Amino acid sequence: MAEFLIGDAKDCLRTIADGSIDFVLTSPPYDDLRNYEGFNFDFQEIAWQLHRVLKLGATIVWVVGDAVVNGSETLTSFKQALYFQEIGFNVHDTMIYQKNNFSNPSRNRYHQIFEYMFVLSKGKPKTFNPLKDRKNVYVGFSTLGVNTTRKQDGSFTKQRQRTIEEYGMRYNIWKGNTSGQENMCKHIDHPATFPLWLARDHMMSWTNEGDLVMDPFVGSGTTGVACAELNRDFIGIDIEPKYVALAKERYVRTRYLDTRLIV
Repeated sequence: MAEFLIGDAKDCLRTIADGSIDFVLTSPPYDDLRNYEGFNFDFQEIAWQLHRVLKLGATIVWVVGDAVVNGSETLTSFKQALYFQEIGFNVHDTMIYQKNNFSNPSRNRYHQIFEYMFVLSKGKPKTFNPLKDRKNVYVGFSTLGVNTTRKQDGSFTKQRQRTIEEYGMRYNIWKGNTSGQENMCKHIDHPATFPLWLARDHMMSWTNEGDLVMDPFVGSGTTGVACAELNRDFIGIDIEPKYVALAKERYVRTRYLDTRLIV
């Protein structure tokens, strides 16, 4: 099932039932870093609506960065995270999306190559399927000596000896290609897209097959493409009709035709 809604996110969200959404993955239009046909969004109202429509234990992955204005980073990303916390979300994790290249070289600071990925939860996350593809250096070796974990009162808990597996769980910094690198020599008619691998990996981490996923700023529809590939239901919202049409086209082509055509 997939549904595509045209309209302001805050208005469309009001039509969605309480406690019906399993997961939200989105990259909102932050700090006027791109021209989105002149539209802006009511962040606080949308944050409240997201809290209402999410199931208990559902999560949001909020991919966001900051502009530099008058020589200072705006910290809009952290202001948004703190507001989510203020209205009842847990800031479950602060992850980093580290890009393999950068868009604009910096002259008086180090090149900007990352965005934040705030993982927000409504209560304790109900789903976590950790991706275990980090190659362990000491695969096959046993842990040596007595391994301990310090408790809050200062005492120690002994851990059992174990054999190190070939692959371990990822860290919370994910490094990979940008959408431009992922779609080399292809054109997607949208000013800011995030890569499909990022959407796919988050979806595998925080959802299960058949879950209902939403992107309230659907843009080019990458979240929907990942849903089509991974058998998740999807709701996409955007105020710009041409982006909704693009997102729907990419979803349909991926779900019902040939996934190799749209990546």
